[in-house]
Amino acid sequence: MSYDRPPGLPIVDAMTPAVLVPNRPVTRDEVVRLCDEVRRLLEATGAGVVLVAVETVGPGPPGLGTVDLLARLELTARRAGGRIRLRGPSPGLRTLLDLVGLRFETEGQVEQREPALGVQEEVEPGEPAV
Repeated sequence: MSYDRPPGLPIVDAMTPAVLVPNRPVTRDEVVRLCDEVRRLLEATGAGVVLVAVETVGPGPPGLGTVDLLARLELTARRAGGRIRLRGPSPGLRTLLDLVGLRFETEGQVEQREPALGVQEEVEPGEPAV
């Protein structure tokens, strides 16, 4: 059996996130449109990740409207088999997300891994060292 290879680099294309850039402050009515856009981007690109440029979401300090938007976008992405990643979150937005208990991956964030184990067992006097 043979088949035609799809165009592009399969490994790179699968790892390249789609990008969603809200171009103005987001109103409540636009949340549904943005959720539909996240779903469409995930289906069209097959990337599995949508990069959301949060520096364009709204002027001034972030509020609960921004948190609501990001939570809805993440839920929509999860239901479509993907996730979102944040680009350019301000320190205030990061603090607010931590406060409400939402964790998002951010662009350029170093992976958090467990520290290397340096196990040293204490040996009782008189016991042989193993």
